[in-house]
Amino acid sequence: MDINRKTAYNALMDVEAKKAYSNLALNHQIRISKPGNPAFVRELVYGVLERKLTLDYYLDQLVDEGIDSLKKQELTILRMGVYQLEYMDSVPEYAAVSESVSLARKYCKSKAGLVNGVLREYINRRIRMTLPERDEDEIRYLSVKYSYAPWIIEKWLEFYSMSFVEKLLEAGNQKPPMVVRYNWLKIVKKDLVDQLTERGFEVEDGTLCKNALIIKGSGLLDSELYRMGLFTPQDESSMLVSEKLDPKHGDLVIDVCAAPGGKTTAIAERMNNTGKIIASDIYRRRLEQVDREAKRLGIVNIETRAWDGTRVDSTLVEKADRVLVDAPCSGLGVIRRKPEIKYREKSLELEQMPKKQLAILSAASEYVKPEGTLVYSTCTINPEENEQVINAFLKKHTWFKKVERTLLLPNVNGTDGFFICVMKRTGLLG
Repeated sequence: MDINRKTAYNALMDVEAKKAYSNLALNHQIRISKPGNPAFVRELVYGVLERKLTLDYYLDQLVDEGIDSLKKQELTILRMGVYQLEYMDSVPEYAAVSESVSLARKYCKSKAGLVNGVLREYINRRIRMTLPERDEDEIRYLSVKYSYAPWIIEKWLEFYSMSFVEKLLEAGNQKPPMVVRYNWLKIVKKDLVDQLTERGFEVEDGTLCKNALIIKGSGLLDSELYRMGLFTPQDESSMLVSEKLDPKHGDLVIDVCAAPGGKTTAIAERMNNTGKIIASDIYRRRLEQVDREAKRLGIVNIETRAWDGTRVDSTLVEKADRVLVDAPCSGLGVIRRKPEIKYREKSLELEQMPKKQLAILSAASEYVKPEGTLVYSTCTINPEENEQVINAFLKKHTWFKKVERTLLLPNVNGTDGFFICVMKRTGLLG
């Protein structure tokens, strides 16, 4: 059995059965299985997740009793097989079929014949396989073509035009570039570029942030340069948050939703290890990653603590020069990095997200000194989690004023979708 496909299967099953995040599942399975071609594994896993509804639409026409009759094991194997046949030109048809059958013999032995038959039937019929008629049900057509839960498309159509939404859907299925933030506590930009180039990587400057580098090449996060803490993977949209916060040397900064720590460590680097950053999160175990990253990067001015962001810590009221609220959100701006987000069910938790975001922002605002800065950010593009939260906050907290608002969109800016709002405290607490 091919170790690369076995690794991909196990990662996909972690996502499907255990609801694991795709990036964490992939890293875990690659680490323990040590496949010979990690790039192939990543392409297959992310590809299957990105196109899941499209693959299921085709498979439903090929399985006699429909895909609802299948267990997760055989359905995952069939998705992998069809994805290789349809989207991976480098994979010969015989290899896609035979390796899928091998997986079935290992993980669902009684279904090996089914897997073989369905994939061969797909090869015979795929020229005749068509999408749903757009004129009959446009939402279903877009859902199948771009593989998104229908409610997400309907939600975006409340705020954007049909042509814009289709470009947004397409952008979410694009492979994002590898972008890193170089660590100016340890190295200057030119030296890092030289060292990366010497190791065979292609390096370009970022487009939004001066400490961003776009890297092409494999094995970057396995390199000695990464272990030495010379850079951190981070999309430019996320980097821009710390830039807009604009922390100064010696500041007291509070990051109220800090884990996993990308923005926290970016703030620390900008402060040159001076001052103090209080990084809080509701779960202590998530803060352990912040501590690990700080150690790797040589950062010493971060203090982590477990705290519920909806509660006010009276010991910190009016103490902070700058406060960051990178609020929990629907995550619909980072779909190209976490494609499993596309299949979340519409839930009460998501509907109540703006209420939670407003509660966290309101509590965090009490930590800001007079003339201090408050930044609210999310990795979603839904106005009800962004502009509407800010408007509700400013209506009640009149001693803050909006200074700047930024919305980044994958189909417009080539980055993850991100919202950033900078506010300044101008008066006494109400």
